[in-house]
Amino acid sequence: MRQIEILLNEYGHSHTNKFNILIHAVAVPAIYFVTLGLVWSIPRPEVLVHFDVTWAHIAVIPMLIYYFRLSGPIGAAMTLLSVVSLYGIMLIERSMYEVWVVCLALFVVMWILQFVGHKVEGKSPSFLKDVQFLLVGPAWWWVHWLKRMNIPY
Repeated sequence: MRQIEILLNEYGHSHTNKFNILIHAVAVPAIYFVTLGLVWSIPRPEVLVHFDVTWAHIAVIPMLIYYFRLSGPIGAAMTLLSVVSLYGIMLIERSMYEVWVVCLALFVVMWILQFVGHKVEGKSPSFLKDVQFLLVGPAWWWVHWLKRMNIPY
């Protein structure tokens, strides 16, 4: 069995309740988005400012390498989510709101929802067993979409 299948199977064991799955369908990509937004907000040295690069741009690179090593289609899907997220963060930055404020508020709300889902599920979140599952969550979310489109992962 491939590594991605092992990880997704283990992650799936604590995500079987339909309500929990629904919460995760919203909260997992939102948490990815707002986490990038919080990383985006970290002050950066002048050299990064000069090239209009944020810490979020840099953080995406090793994450995408991780996802592509797990699976090409999941890596491509996470690239799409990353691009959309970075664009969304840029739009927030251009608005009248502070990126870190918006992202921190959503981060707290989405994590509360995740824990409510796990309370209903009756199982603790997978990342409490292995922090790697914080990255497996978005892959798990994408696999649901890839299966619907009959794209092997």
